[in-house]
Amino acid sequence: MASPLISTRRYWAVFIYVVLVSHASNGFYLPGSYMHTYSPNEEILVKVNSLTSIETELPFSYYSLPYCKPPGGVKKSAENLGELLMGDQIDNSPYRFRMNVNESIYLCTTPPLNEHEVKLLKQRTRDLYQVNMILDNLPALRYANQNGLKIQWTGFPVGYSPQNSNDDYIINHLKFRVLIHEYEGAGIQIIGTGEEGMGVISETDKSKTSGFEIVGFEVVPCSVKYEPEKMTKLHMYDNTSSISCPLELDRSQIIREQERVSFTYEVEFVKSDTRWPSRWDAYLKMDGARVHWFSILNSLMVIFFLAGIVFVIFLRTVRRDLTKYEELDKEAQAQMNEELSGWKLVVGDVFREPNHSKLLCVMIGDGVQITGMAVVTIVFAAFGFMSPASRGMLLTGMILLYLFLGIAAGYVSVRAWRTIKGTSEGWRSVAWSTACFFPGIVFVILTVLNFILWGSKSTGALPISLYFILISLWFCISVPLTLVGGYLGTRAEPIQYPVRTNQIPREIPARKYPSWLLVLGAGTLPFGTLFIELFFILSSIWLGRFYYVFGFLLIVLLLLVTVCAEVSVVLTYMHLCVEDWMWWWKAFYASGSVSLYVFLYSINYLVFDLQSLSGPVSAILYLGYSLIMAVAIMLSTGTIGFLTSFYFVHYLFASVKID
Repeated sequence: MASPLISTRRYWAVFIYVVLVSHASNGFYLPGSYMHTYSPNEEILVKVNSLTSIETELPFSYYSLPYCKPPGGVKKSAENLGELLMGDQIDNSPYRFRMNVNESIYLCTTPPLNEHEVKLLKQRTRDLYQVNMILDNLPALRYANQNGLKIQWTGFPVGYSPQNSNDDYIINHLKFRVLIHEYEGAGIQIIGTGEEGMGVISETDKSKTSGFEIVGFEVVPCSVKYEPEKMTKLHMYDNTSSISCPLELDRSQIIREQERVSFTYEVEFVKSDTRWPSRWDAYLKMDGARVHWFSILNSLMVIFFLAGIVFVIFLRTVRRDLTKYEELDKEAQAQMNEELSGWKLVVGDVFREPNHSKLLCVMIGDGVQITGMAVVTIVFAAFGFMSPASRGMLLTGMILLYLFLGIAAGYVSVRAWRTIKGTSEGWRSVAWSTACFFPGIVFVILTVLNFILWGSKSTGALPISLYFILISLWFCISVPLTLVGGYLGTRAEPIQYPVRTNQIPREIPARKYPSWLLVLGAGTLPFGTLFIELFFILSSIWLGRFYYVFGFLLIVLLLLVTVCAEVSVVLTYMHLCVEDWMWWWKAFYASGSVSLYVFLYSINYLVFDLQSLSGPVSAILYLGYSLIMAVAIMLSTGTIGFLTSFYFVHYLFASVKID
């Protein structure tokens, strides 16, 4: 009994501490990282992540280049599922600081560079690869001036190629600037904090909890030519003299065969007024913030205005038809049916089984699963539970949510199957297909892309062990839950149609224009609510920028759901008015066609905004991931439109007095 009591007390202690800290701080707390106070002279370790480039989008290991290695050997940090899928490979590094101690340190001198190393360094330099370092869970930040504007980047380049020279130069000297905030404790101490998590809270002296918090990590990269004979006499972590970054090329370290490269660094600790909860503010400032806000608000106003007009006109039209139809007696209704055309004439065919009904049920089930995952993820992210401080948590959370929402997918798909067929026969096949349809598409695309990444020896390639983990999660969690949901769907009452279906289908009148043209055009209105936010999301994914405006994304998602529902209902009503009773698939694709515009916009973004992307491999990777995104959006928006249209048609024909 003692163990649960102690555990409960610890949870309460953690809760009280978080409340006290959040109340005392002026900044915004990002869950997922915990404050660590350092004592003077305490050792601080720097970690390195994969080398990344917006030119190729192929991450590579830091130690794939001839950099200095730590004395104890390279050790990988624990990574979650999301980090592995994103291609992150976090390792320890030889860079070590001492809290509040400014120093200049020598690391190592490489052996003479061989042909392979020179070729690799030149290629990584010309592909604009960035070195990504992490200190106390903060990425290294670099400031640069371009056309008079101060631009910030995470990481620093492997090297640079001057415009007036054919040579390449390596970055081998780093000037670190660590911003620290002096912290005075309040009688509470966190034992064992850091990146890995939070341990026990205990009462302690105020002097013991005082120390320094790291609130900023900046780097200035330099290329410096050293004399190898002089530098090889030094040992790792020996002090060296401070130097200024040279501007002359003859004093910079060139990349060529038989050159020996010496690596050094300087660290300067600067006191800052920034408090620990606000230290991520510098990273979360998005470019063009004012344009982002006003564009989103303008889009919301326009779309709400248009949707409101359509909805009001539509309600008046339907109400007028229903009122006129119900005021007549049976003989007048029969005569009216003979004289008038419209949705009233397809009463005996409107609920006729559609073509490929099993596929429709499967896609609806997968759409419910994807929509539920997106809504819950964005809500949690909007409340700050999936912050950039917790790398990979967003993707990990999405995967776990998708797996456990398999029960909802199975339930909806099997219940739709029972409603259409009138029997539960074949529900296992529907549930199995639901569990394998969208994951199967993703699995095939990722396998093709993974072979490409393996061929390029990129850290973005999924290892075989991770493949088995993902397949195990799929078949051990998602598939059983989908089958359980399917079983629950067989126990639920099927939705009863309000009218009987005729044995002989009614002939659909010929039209001047094909119906698919109207269906494709309907996707433009939902796309209008999405495309501005889509630009920022694509920039976050492919240009390495932080995306943290999930509050706006939540508003856009709610608006998208509303517009998809309205567009699909309006289009369904239009088809019924021209006596087209085959509305099932058209209702699905009326809102689902937005995915076509999303994919076309992704291609437009590739051509005009990702002009730096080089090589067919990078383009194939981009298009592959964009295709997965488009399929997911199609299933989600199509399901929203179909379910709304189904209940609308059910309500419409249940409201009419029919013999």
